Amino acid sequence: MRLKSFAALAIAAGLTLVLPGGARAQNYPERPVRIIIAFSPAGAIDVLGRFIAQKLSEMWGQQVVVENRPGGGGNIGAAAAAQAAPDGYTLHFGAQTLGTNVTLSPNTSFHPITSFEPIMLVGTALEVFMVANQTPFKSVKEVVDYAKANPGKLNYASVGIGTSAHLASVLFMDVTGVRMQHIPYSQMSQTYTDVFSGRTEIWFTTAGGSLPHVRSGKVRALAVNGPTRSKLLPELPTMLELGINMQDESSWYGFFAPKGTPKAIIDKINRDLQKVIDSPDMRERELQLGYRYMGGPPEKLAQHLKSEIAKWQELAKKDAFK
Repeated sequence: MRLKSFAALAIAAGLTLVLPGGARAQNYPERPVRIIIAFSPAGAIDVLGRFIAQKLSEMWGQQVVVENRPGGGGNIGAAAAAQAAPDGYTLHFGAQTLGTNVTLSPNTSFHPITSFEPIMLVGTALEVFMVANQTPFKSVKEVVDYAKANPGKLNYASVGIGTSAHLASVLFMDVTGVRMQHIPYSQMSQTYTDVFSGRTEIWFTTAGGSLPHVRSGKVRALAVNGPTRSKLLPELPTMLELGINMQDESSWYGFFAPKGTPKAIIDKINRDLQKVIDSPDMRERELQLGYRYMGGPPEKLAQHLKSEIAKWQELAKKDAFK
């Protein structure tokens, strides 16, 4: 009776009755949801994020809007998401930069572990090792042999520190014991221009944007990274087949919510995301675009993030980024 009376008084006074997390989760979402992506449109994470947003909109009957907040190597968008209200209506679709920026580009306004609630490790992206057509290299071994004989002479491309191409190349150099020169570009279009012209020789990046150029012959693909060969490029060996153990792909994508978001809402989003990535059309896109879906509970993402932070901190101690 007292609760009902309080509710009636709150409504009469124009106030919002604060309900427990479980009660709020039952009706979640009751208004549009915003997903912040800390990178420019059309990249691998943006393409996947928009597919997921569309599926969640259909499932929830509410608009799910993607907001791109690029800059700062992913820190600007992540900071905006971390500072949002912890009510489930602002989510962050984050990438591997959450694991690397703690070491490479720290931001004092947030920390990926203490500022976010993990929701789901959605997946990874296929990484393709490519060389410019103007180079003589026909195999990864030829690249490694040349790089060992000519330290720092080869250039490799990326679209910035902490991006997938940068991280994959750093791991490649660490495992093979070679040294190449990092050429970070501010725009993907600039990367295409220099790699296609041969000005930059090496490009180790995700398949999503590069696959059309591999198939058209604008660049020469030599290998892929990941646990198995890709159905997209079945003729290419994996790095592991070549004796280069880089472990899993460097590019990964996960959903986070601001710290303090009710667990019941986190769990509901997790369940619904699992339904999304298990749907037939999403599995078709997984094959078409070179993603590898992971899924699983929030704890899986939490553990993955901690291990990623530790991995890049260890590599930094070895001066692998220089």
